[in-house]
Amino acid sequence: MGEGQRFQLGTVGALSLSVISSVSIVICNKALISTLGFTFATTLTSWHLLVTFCSLHVALKMKFFEHKPFDSRAVMGFGILNGISIGLLNLSLGFNSVGFYQMTKLAIIPCTVLLETLFFSKQFSKKVRFSLTILLLGVGIATVTDLQLNLLGSILSLLAIITTCVAQIMTNTIQKKFKVSSTQLLYQSCPYQALILFIVGPFLDALLTNQNVFAFKYTTQVLAFIILSCLISVSVNFSTFLVIGKTSPVTYQVLGHLKTCLVLAFGYFLLHDPFSWRNILGILIAVVGMVLYSYFCTRDTQTKPIEPQKIEGESDPLISVENGSSVSIEGSPPKPPVWNSDKDLHA
Repeated sequence: MGEGQRFQLGTVGALSLSVISSVSIVICNKALISTLGFTFATTLTSWHLLVTFCSLHVALKMKFFEHKPFDSRAVMGFGILNGISIGLLNLSLGFNSVGFYQMTKLAIIPCTVLLETLFFSKQFSKKVRFSLTILLLGVGIATVTDLQLNLLGSILSLLAIITTCVAQIMTNTIQKKFKVSSTQLLYQSCPYQALILFIVGPFLDALLTNQNVFAFKYTTQVLAFIILSCLISVSVNFSTFLVIGKTSPVTYQVLGHLKTCLVLAFGYFLLHDPFSWRNILGILIAVVGMVLYSYFCTRDTQTKPIEPQKIEGESDPLISVENGSSVSIEGSPPKPPVWNSDKDLHA
């Protein structure tokens, strides 16, 4: 089997693992939040990352992968930025309507395209941009309902979009620049992500839910679903880094919208969730956009000339070998919107 065939097989495997694990964790968390009333999403995410790090540490001791230290400041900045982006996305959901939160997620793709074009001179053909437009239109029709705006929620959404885009671009560029695998990067950045979410998680969850995670009644069933969610998260986190490293941040976002469509379809067929003609039409349009995106990207890759190797010592705009990673982002509403724990499920 040739190198190209092995790469394609690895990419398909990474995409499949990402879809299966993500849909599985949504199902598990839906039961945890909706049925059992455990609405502490940020704290749960910190536990996910902690379990992921412990699992990778065991894998390292068993020689499944090799530890490759590199610029500690780049790793720390990347890990902290990832943690901040997760917290901001949760805050965006808490202080906005579900429809506006979905619009926030849709805005990540065009923002990523813009950043990669400006900072990395990456070219996206007109056909690829057209397919992304079709995809976003379809997901928007299927998921966006109400659009209630407020100043604080809009600011949080803007910050969430920027930090998420930069973090995902860095996931790709760090792996290529420092020649580390997705496993090596995840292993070294996980502690920083887990630490920042472990510290701020209980405060964010208390702000959004008016409940205390430490005062929650942990029954055997709740603990079982938390453990299951944490175990599945190992696969989710690993496949996320794997997909972005093998493809691109934009492709990962496209894959994320495929997961959204699959979750909607799963909810309708197995859980009998409400489903309208808008959902069906939106999913069909989104699938057309995904197929077109895959086709145009494959064709562009086959016709693209071989790029020259980057000169040793040349630095990327978002990463510096000498200075590590440095990313910085420089009103309250009349009445904060009421938090609804069910919004996690609809989003």
